[in-house]
Amino acid sequence: MRETMTEPHARTAPDGLVMRSYAGPQDVPTMVEILNRELEFEQVPFRDSVEAAAARHRHPSEMFDPARDVTIAEIDGVPVAYGERSWIDTTDGKYREYRLDGAVLPEWRRRGIGTAVLAENQRHARELAATHQTQRTRRFGSWTSDRMDGAIALLSGGGFEQIRWFFEMVRPLDEPIPALPLPDGLEIRPITPDLVKQVWLADIEAFMDHWGGFDSSEASLQRWMENPNTDISLWVVAYDGDEVAAGVINAIESDENAALGVNRGWLHSVFTRRQWRRRGLASALIAESMRRLKERGVDTGILGVDADNPTGALGVYERLGFVVEERSTAWRKEFEVQ
Repeated sequence: MRETMTEPHARTAPDGLVMRSYAGPQDVPTMVEILNRELEFEQVPFRDSVEAAAARHRHPSEMFDPARDVTIAEIDGVPVAYGERSWIDTTDGKYREYRLDGAVLPEWRRRGIGTAVLAENQRHARELAATHQTQRTRRFGSWTSDRMDGAIALLSGGGFEQIRWFFEMVRPLDEPIPALPLPDGLEIRPITPDLVKQVWLADIEAFMDHWGGFDSSEASLQRWMENPNTDISLWVVAYDGDEVAAGVINAIESDENAALGVNRGWLHSVFTRRQWRRRGLASALIAESMRRLKERGVDTGILGVDADNPTGALGVYERLGFVVEERSTAWRKEFEVQ
């Protein structure tokens, strides 16, 4: 669907609703509380932390600058919702995607606030898009868990379409973990701080063959490294000589585990560079990742996967015992700069 004008609000926003710009780090705890309360209300089994969010907002880049890209919605000076925006160029070379996110406190749902925040996000994204020179087709993007009935209704009612599906998969670590050998000539090496950027660049390169896009700026790397859950001792990275061949970026999200009453470890990014694919390397590194997480005392492994991943990742995970537990959807809508 190609949008040429702003859609009318489905509901009239409540009296006194004010949209203001991001005021700085003091807004981060408020945004995290709003998001986590929405996730809890929707029974979505993920949580953010103040420290992780602070790291994301601490390093502005061309693609995401909180001073430009965050809006706080208030009633009588009390924050009740927020909106957040960023943009990326998709790896297929076709689109410049302006990503829209946000959350509303549960007690303020169904009063038109979510509609107003979405409209404000689109307005700001259009204004930014008007300053960009690109031959790519512009589109809005967003994401929902399949549990988020309110957000699904908001996006579908606003002309967004579902275009891609994702799974979160889990595996108990008390079940036998297979011993899978690395291909000949490859070895797993400990990652030290001086090797982090090499692994980061290898991960980016590997995902250039995948759907979507990402912020590959130096600021994005700094956000990643300053996340308190980033623990390079948990990474499992295979080398072929001096080249990174593949890796699994593992983490234990301690605050999330505590909030949810779970004890799981994330396999956040599983990547294999093109010339090392189809040799069983990813399976071997995932198995080693599960052993490493189990040694740290967690009882469940969890990872996310694109349901249409072109490298067959879904099948790899299923063969290693992972099963789908959660589902989510990517939404898109094309637009033109006025």
